[in-house]
Amino acid sequence: MGYGISQDEKPHAICFPIPAQGHITPMLNLAKLLHHRGFHITFVNTEYNHRRLLRSRGPNSLDGLSDFQFKTIPDGLPYSEANSTQDSSAICESINKTCLSPFCDLISQINLNASTSNATPQVSCVVSDAIALFSVSAAKQFKIPIALFFTASACSYFGYLQYPNLMKQGLVPLRVTVS
Repeated sequence: MGYGISQDEKPHAICFPIPAQGHITPMLNLAKLLHHRGFHITFVNTEYNHRRLLRSRGPNSLDGLSDFQFKTIPDGLPYSEANSTQDSSAICESINKTCLSPFCDLISQINLNASTSNATPQVSCVVSDAIALFSVSAAKQFKIPIALFFTASACSYFGYLQYPNLMKQGLVPLRVTVS
């Protein structure tokens, strides 16, 4: 893909990391690589983490490229101005329960805008954190391909794959008696 591609021919990827430490930066790096290869990028953050990002990098830090945009959706947790990390298990549970509808609304809005203007192409794929399972349902609903991005190391991923087998063998969860 090169620079001579018209806006309506550009592939458009929506990238969604789960809002947890170690997930946003790798997804942002992948989004930059896709953008460099000619993709229009919509990077979706939760409202909470978007505010934190703007606070840490400055209010204009996300301005710039018309074909690399940032959008937000609610994470389903109570509003907080605190500049602290949210509980990872609560955020994972919350996004999978509450983000499908706002995420689908965002895709619909982008596609509607694409049909009425040449500024943004229609969404052609979703690149989502592997933990954000709601994104699979959204991609199916819009009949667009999805790639699940696993931000942990290959060794960690292999461990996750082995977990059902370890459970079947009775090796996990560990049985510890406290005296």
